[in-house]
Amino acid sequence: MAWWSGSPGATTHAVPSGGRGRSRGDEDDDALPFDVLARAGSQGVCMNTTVRLELGRWQDTLADVECDALITDCPYSARTHGGHDGAPTVGGKRSGVGDPRYETYNSGSAKAGKTKGEWTVERRAIDYAGWHPEDVREFVDHFAPRTRGWFVTISDHALARTWDECLAAHAHDRYVFAPLPWFAPGSRVRLAGDGPSWIVVARPRTGEHRDGTKWSKWGTLPGGYNITSDRGSPVVGAKPIDLMRALVRDYSRPGDVICDPCAGGGTTGRAAQLEGRGFIGAETDPDTFAKAQERLAQPFTAPLLIDTEEAEQGALL
Repeated sequence: MAWWSGSPGATTHAVPSGGRGRSRGDEDDDALPFDVLARAGSQGVCMNTTVRLELGRWQDTLADVECDALITDCPYSARTHGGHDGAPTVGGKRSGVGDPRYETYNSGSAKAGKTKGEWTVERRAIDYAGWHPEDVREFVDHFAPRTRGWFVTISDHALARTWDECLAAHAHDRYVFAPLPWFAPGSRVRLAGDGPSWIVVARPRTGEHRDGTKWSKWGTLPGGYNITSDRGSPVVGAKPIDLMRALVRDYSRPGDVICDPCAGGGTTGRAAQLEGRGFIGAETDPDTFAKAQERLAQPFTAPLLIDTEEAEQGALL
């Protein structure tokens, strides 16, 4: 099952962003509103906000997909998943009492007049499996040759080295950088057993982006990200929209097509929309897919992108 949303400038069979999507059964399979390129012109840059979201495993739904940049938040390691579901929540009671998706445990601290060990806290459990090194290897071997530009993934300390090693195995066409930390104030604290998450990035060794920028001359990039987590996310493990927007801005250009094969609640897709990029992704859980579909269908204001060189010339006239 596929869901589509598009914008002016996209190929046919797309509906306006914020409109109602349609399943693939209503479309021509060969008419993918996905191969839209940014076009520089006298009025600036034509943006690509076309969206394609698939329900199913990436191996089944995105097998033939190529993209300009892969920016994803794949499941963390099984070790981290187990630690999340067994560790106490710092800061108070969460919603979800009685919901089987939540886990109940004693916090081991005094609260509201109760003695230590009696304060019951409800915490949302992760409802998808953690990844193992073989999952990372399969993913990288498939998508590294199909990603024209930057390859960006967020992981934990247990799998970050595996990501690095698997991407380095493609050293003939990929340059892998040292992992970058993402620190979320108030969330990644040692009291809860958490440290920073790690962002592994790799670019093509040779060639250039279609705008003429050589991959080796992409520009100055951050050495890490200090961005607070979003509150009240409907999906466990979702990354903050500000973080994903920053990654989309830093590692792609307006009009590029971003791929997230582990789309979750659609945060990367929304970031791509807001930054004037196209998006294609996949999600295996039907409930999470529905949440992502609803999110990506909501109206938004796209950025005004003006050709910098032309704007400077205009200011001199």
